[in-house]
Formats: sequence, C-alpha cells, structure tokens
Amino acid sequence: MKNEQQILFKRLNERFVKAFVTYQLLADDDHILIGLSGGKDSLLLTELLGRRAQIHHPRFRVEAVHVRMENVSYETSTDYLQQFCNDLHIPLHVVTTRFEESDSKPPCFLCSWNRRKQLFNLAQQLGCNKIALGHHRDDLIHTALMNLTFQGRFDTMPARLEMHKMPLSIIRPLCLIDEADISRYAQLAGYQPVTKSCPYERATNRTSIANLFAAMEAMNPEARFSVWQALESAGKLVEEYSK
Repeated sequence: MKNEQQILFKRLNERFVKAFVTYQLLADDDHILIGLSGGKDSLLLTELLGRRAQIHHPRFRVEAVHVRMENVSYETSTDYLQQFCNDLHIPLHVVTTRFEESDSKPPCFLCSWNRRKQLFNLAQQLGCNKIALGHHRDDLIHTALMNLTFQGRFDTMPARLEMHKMPLSIIRPLCLIDEADISRYAQLAGYQPVTKSCPYERATNRTSIANLFAAMEAMNPEARFSVWQALESAGKLVEEYSK
C-alpha cells in the first residue's frame, strides 16, 4: 500500500473495530454472509471482514453473495468480484434472479426486496447467523432524516438488528465510517467500478435529503456527530429481540 492508502486504511479499520466492539457486531463462531453488490461500500466491507477473519480474534467465518437481476442491466464484473474474494480467501456465491414488474410497486422496491430475499435464503442454506451489509454512517444519518421528514418518526437502519422470525441478525460494520473516506480509499485501492449503472437510478427523496444534510454540515460541521448522538441516546442503533 502507498503511504496515503495505508494511513486511510488504518483509520477505516479502527472505526470498523470500534463499531463491532461498540455495537457487538462480531463474536466467536459467527458465520457471516456479506451482501456484495460490487459497489465501493460492499467492497470495503468485504476487505475489512476478510482481513479481520484472518486475525482469528474473534474467530468467525465469512462468505459473500452477489445477486444478479436478470431484468435490470446494473452490472458488476463477476470475474473481478471472484478475484477480489479469492485474494481475501472468501467463498463467493453468485445468484441470478428476477422480479415481475408491477403497476403498484416501483421497480427499485421490487429489485431490493428480491435481492434481500435471496440474501436471507442463502444465509439460511449456508447456516449463517449474520448478514453483513455495507451501509456507512452517511446512509444511517440520511435514513434518520428521511424518516423524520417524510414518515414523522425518528429511527434509522440499526447497526445491529436481530430478526424476529428467523435466527439471523443484520449487521452494518461500516456504520462509523464516513462515505467520503470510503470514496477516497476506493480510488487509492483501485476498486473497479460497476460495469453498468442501474437504469432506474435517478434523483429521489434520498438525494434531496443528502443535499439537505450537506447544507446542515455547512452550517454546523459537527452536525453528523449531533445526529449520531441523538440516535445513540434514543437507542436506535441496536434493535434486539427479547424472547
């Protein structure tokens, strides 16, 4: 690694470790399935978990799945993903599926729902107890602001979510990492970008919220830490299931 890349990776890894300690994301004997879309966030998640698994503290196993949607031309080179996972000694599963278009539900919802369904199905087939997703701190903050603005409630995607109806937990180990750092590291590390962008990708409410949050940070550079503290204080970053 070059000097800047080494320094940045050290910071990313420190925040990754802080997240899994703070929110109890990893434990001995975990079997984790990574949702590997091929974007910069999921690539970093795969690299951090793959490197950590080789340290053996805690001891856990990790596998990855890339879900391809037949009727959406969003595309990542599976050869690149396979080599990326091979270098980290992570088994990669490639699953191909599709969704039926609906007049009542937008294609983004249907695509996301079907991708998640494949994740849950494969996790249970492999005997995994956790699914790792690549949402970073900006994602969680933007979600909280979206829910507050459009839904009238204050919550977000938690760093750890225990599922109620199946023996699985969702974990987000990048939750303390900022998107700007991921973008810079992806450039330095030479992450290969997606081959084709999603044809349904367009400006959405999430885009508007991202712009709103940028304005908030211009007004107060500590805004992200204030929102994060509010989520912490309200107990929104861990959702456990009491049996």
